Amino acid sequence: MIDINLIRNQPELVRENIKKKFQDAKLPLVDEVIDLDLRYRAAIQQADSLRSKRRTISKQIGKLIGQGKQEEAEEAKAEVTAIVSELADIEAMEGQLQEQIRERMLLIPQIIDPTVPLGPDDTHNVEIERFGEPVVPDFEIPYHVDIMERLRGIDLDAARKVSGNGFYYLTGDIARLHSAILSYSRDFMIDRGFTYVIPPFMIRGEVVSGVMSFAEMENMMYKIEGEDLYLIGTSEHSMIGRFIDTILDADELPYTLTSYSPCFRKEVGAHGIEERGVYRIHQFEKQEMIVVCKPEESPMWFGRLAQNTVDFFRTLDIPVRTLECCSGDLADLKVKSLDVEGWSPRQQKYFEVGSCSNLGDAQARRLQIRVKEKDGTRYFAHTLNNTCVAPPRMLIAFLENNLWEDGTVRIPEVLRPYMGGKELIV
Repeated sequence: MIDINLIRNQPELVRENIKKKFQDAKLPLVDEVIDLDLRYRAAIQQADSLRSKRRTISKQIGKLIGQGKQEEAEEAKAEVTAIVSELADIEAMEGQLQEQIRERMLLIPQIIDPTVPLGPDDTHNVEIERFGEPVVPDFEIPYHVDIMERLRGIDLDAARKVSGNGFYYLTGDIARLHSAILSYSRDFMIDRGFTYVIPPFMIRGEVVSGVMSFAEMENMMYKIEGEDLYLIGTSEHSMIGRFIDTILDADELPYTLTSYSPCFRKEVGAHGIEERGVYRIHQFEKQEMIVVCKPEESPMWFGRLAQNTVDFFRTLDIPVRTLECCSGDLADLKVKSLDVEGWSPRQQKYFEVGSCSNLGDAQARRLQIRVKEKDGTRYFAHTLNNTCVAPPRMLIAFLENNLWEDGTVRIPEVLRPYMGGKELIV
């Protein structure tokens, strides 16, 4: 949610930003907010005037009674009663106007960083850099599910009977590999100075609306029937929610956190759910990075978070590239976003394995996460998040890049302590 002062004082900037995001249908929202805001502020002034008048008359009533002017005192009481009634109507209108403003403000996209490339969709995302040499071996690489099945590591048929499409059973060494990658990623992030956290896996509705847009919520979140609780789609949701309605000491910033959680997603949309694969699924696990910092520090942390993911994948001998998301591909709360893509030798192309996002003060403004300086100055914090690793999707890149012709999978050295010293899966 952007600052209301931008709409009041720089409406053209807000309109231009909407156009940059190719969301022209939202342009009328700016004028609607301006009109509602004028009415809201006028209502506040009117209410303040009535409260002042009520206080003045209320003081006069006691004097009139003391002077024996009972009739005039009764007239003053009647006037106070009328003011109270009128004030109640205006306060109700204030609440309605405030809610109407908020509803529209939640739909207006955050002001994007000036460095974001312009484009209507992800086909206009821009490659930034490649790390590692993408190799295509001289033997055919099977589909990732086939690799797992040959290693007796996955059972999709049973999962489909138990839970439906988009679920899986991982077994044996593949299940162990899945857990090893998560354990390694945890220690990798701790070694980089991040504090390890296991958050709640369910959050309340006010937190959901604070960390994501309504459209994202509808397409992603599973709601717990009969309760104000949602299953998290990523630990970022509950990690940022942890700071709701708090005032943070500036001297304690930044908070650099790494969190583990299962993630649950509807995955509603044109892409659908793969019948056999584990690329897009309803349930997975993830190691996440979260930073809460001062506004001037968020660009620096954005770069560092993205580099962490690159470095992590390179320790596993997986070539990656970074891709800057264009304006039309940015979620409305994001200021800037960078995808990290892993190399698929089978497809001979890169695919997304992580996403790094700077949300500016959007989440902090919605959740009222403020920073207090020693001189008493207060302002909204900036929040950032990034995926360190999200198996089982990451297993696709891992298996394809570490597969030998005979079907054996090599275990990189950094993972061997987490695999009981194993060097190969055969």
